[in-house]
Amino acid sequence: MSEHLDRAELEIRLWHEIDKSRFGMLGLAGGPPRHMQPMTAYADKEEGALWFFTKRTSDLVRETGFEGHAAMFCVMSKDQEFQACVGGDLVEDRDREKIGKYWNAIAAAWFPEGKDDPDLTLLKFTPADAQVWVSRSGPLNFAWEIAKANATKTVPDVGDAAHLNLN
Repeated sequence: MSEHLDRAELEIRLWHEIDKSRFGMLGLAGGPPRHMQPMTAYADKEEGALWFFTKRTSDLVRETGFEGHAAMFCVMSKDQEFQACVGGDLVEDRDREKIGKYWNAIAAAWFPEGKDDPDLTLLKFTPADAQVWVSRSGPLNFAWEIAKANATKTVPDVGDAAHLNLN
C-alpha cells in the first residue's frame, strides 16, 4: 500500500464515491470471458453491500442465481481522480424491503409494471476487496507530469494505488 493513502480513509472514500457516482460496470469473474455491463449501484455501507435492480431474465441472474458467483464492480469518479475495481460475491435477492428502499425514477423506467413487475429482482453484491487508484490533482497536473516524464525519460507521478481488504 502506498504511504500516501490511509486505509481507513480510503475505504470511507470508496463507499462515498460509489454512492456519489452510482454508475459503474458489473460483471461476473472466472469462467468463460464475459463482458461487464453498466449498472446503477445502491450502496448500503452499514450492511456492507451494493444493490442492483435487474430483470430476472438477465444473464447476470441466470448465471448467478441464489448460490452466488464471484463478481467485479468497477467505478470511476466523474472528475477521473478516483477509480476502483471491487471484487466480491453476487447473489440474487428478492428482498421486498430493499426494493422499496431503493425504488426511484431510474428503476421505474426499466420496469413499467412498477415494484410488482414479475421480472423485477435485485442483485446483492458483497464486496470482499478492492484495488483503488487515486489521483492527487486534476488534469493540469496530469498534463505537467506527462510532459515532465517525456522530457526526463522518467515515469509520471500522477497518484497512488492501494489494495483494500473489505472483510
